[in-house]
Amino acid sequence: MALKMIQKFPLLGQVGIQRYAFVGPVCTSRKSQSVCEVCLCTSAGGSIWRQGCRRLRSDCGTRSLTTIAREPSFVASSSVGLHRDSGPRFRLTQLHRPTAAEEQAFQQRLVNCSSSQQVFSLLRTVEILSDTMAAAALHRVADLEQDGNSLRDPKVLEKDTIRGLCYQLEQDSERLTDAGLVSALLACTRLFLDPWSTLMVRLVSESQERLDRGRMSVGQLCTLGQAMLAIEGPGCVMLEQVMEQIRKEEPAQWSHADLISAYRFLQGGVSDDGKCQDLLNAMHTHAVTVTSRMDPPSVSGVLGALVILKQTHAMPLVINLCKQAVRHIPHFTDEELTVVLGALMHFGHSDHYFVQAMERYVPTMAFTSQPETVTKVAQFFGRRNILSPKVFDAVAESFVYRADDYSTSQVARQIMALGKLGYLPPNAGNVFRKVENILHTRFSHFQPRTLLNLLHACTLVERFPVNFVSKVFSSYFLQQLQQQGTGMDRIVLAQLTQLYMTLKLECPYYQGPKLLPKYRVKSFLMSGRSLETPVDAHLYNSVKTGLVDLLGARTYFGSKVLTPYCYTLDVEIKLDEDGYVLPASHIDEVHKRIALCIDGQKRFTTNTRQLLGKEAMKQRHLRLLGYEVVQIPFYEYEKLQTKASVVQYLHQKIFPHTYRLSW
Repeated sequence: MALKMIQKFPLLGQVGIQRYAFVGPVCTSRKSQSVCEVCLCTSAGGSIWRQGCRRLRSDCGTRSLTTIAREPSFVASSSVGLHRDSGPRFRLTQLHRPTAAEEQAFQQRLVNCSSSQQVFSLLRTVEILSDTMAAAALHRVADLEQDGNSLRDPKVLEKDTIRGLCYQLEQDSERLTDAGLVSALLACTRLFLDPWSTLMVRLVSESQERLDRGRMSVGQLCTLGQAMLAIEGPGCVMLEQVMEQIRKEEPAQWSHADLISAYRFLQGGVSDDGKCQDLLNAMHTHAVTVTSRMDPPSVSGVLGALVILKQTHAMPLVINLCKQAVRHIPHFTDEELTVVLGALMHFGHSDHYFVQAMERYVPTMAFTSQPETVTKVAQFFGRRNILSPKVFDAVAESFVYRADDYSTSQVARQIMALGKLGYLPPNAGNVFRKVENILHTRFSHFQPRTLLNLLHACTLVERFPVNFVSKVFSSYFLQQLQQQGTGMDRIVLAQLTQLYMTLKLECPYYQGPKLLPKYRVKSFLMSGRSLETPVDAHLYNSVKTGLVDLLGARTYFGSKVLTPYCYTLDVEIKLDEDGYVLPASHIDEVHKRIALCIDGQKRFTTNTRQLLGKEAMKQRHLRLLGYEVVQIPFYEYEKLQTKASVVQYLHQKIFPHTYRLSW
């Protein structure tokens, strides 16, 4: 059977075989006799035999399964001895399977295990396991031990309990149920077992035979597909066979579990070529009808899959999932909530009820949830321009006590959210003292762009990091910025320019290095991400019409004027020394300049009438530069119903102390 599998899957021979040495006693002399399946192993050189057949020699020692580390990481291999007399014995039975209640109780106890040792202790208390229970135990060990592309402690696979379990799976491979077989195979890949080990060879070979029969359910096919993706990658022939059988099924008839399994499988990369889009569209249509029955892991899993699969057109499904997420917010794990928030940011969606639920939940979790989850909460509200004092006050309070345990990226992202919304929490003094301490102690740990984002965010809320800006303007730091990521793109140069302008305008005592002219931009307004929000076209045209009626002619004001200070004025009005309006083209004898800020909805937080941090900074800087800033907010202007009311409103705003003559 093993040789048959090798002939069917030549790619297995390309999976990491040269990266690890065989563990266990190996005979140097080859045998010409037929190969016993139990003795088939691999080494750097390919297939080898032990010294004599293991069925005939009891002194051969233990048979071993090496673990491998996924690219690009590699760790020394460790062995799992599977000698028939070693470790505890398990009976994997189909004849007298545990009842559904017994399996459910076992699964619950398994979930409550917080270490591999607890899993082993649980297994030692169970005399009879079903194959699905055994596979679940291996999956739980993988959950607890996985660390990126390897296991935290590879020696965990040498424990007698897991060796005995693996031995039984190997010996009973032909008698396993389809569900137990494919789940065990996937668990082995998650434990990074050598794909050429006897256990893996038998599980893969048996899976191929079951696949050929064409009787697997969609969920089982997806589990098998995940395992083969891990073993051979997307080019696997067996994987193509799995996909062919899945495409023959009708998603509208799938169970909830099958649907979730399919999303989990497809996000692994099998659909990168776009061939599965028709299948995905059918899945989305079916998923919309069953979201109301999805539990927290399902909601999080489908949202995460939609992001990875780049299904930007699946907004009806995203909206339904967001509605369902409202019910589950207190029940999401930290990892699940992180995925949900990331997906909603990716698709640019937020729901009023979701925000309310988060406002109730965040104060209860800010001090106990994982740092990345708390950071994602701040990011979500910042990205969606939602100013929630309840949320940010709780996040800021926890920041003071927990920031030393945060990564530099997490510190920066939380402060960036405050800066974007222009919000200072009640304990702002403590928050920014903590930021300063972190910069003092971990300055060299920050990535250049992360540091620039953090310092720029501080200035948005009028907290000026004078002690650290001198380092940012150094040639060494600027060189690091050029070498990182996309180099000195427009947004980086704009941030540097605005940071320098802030110091010159708001920190006149700053005497540190200057930003060289070659690193400065001429305008903060640019396409895409920008340090200014473009004026709302509809609101601007309405105000422009009112100004013509007020001033008597279009020539008396300038539109979208780029100043020498990088800011773009929505409207500029020039006055002479006596207060008379000058033509916009007039250059000499300008005594006063009025900057009209026509502020549409996008310049404010979505749920309050507070200017975003960058817009507040712009108006603050324009005043320091000598402009008289007149704000025309959308929520005031939209109340005006008549032409006369518009003219009167603009007159009172721009010339509050002058009497207007009728034209």
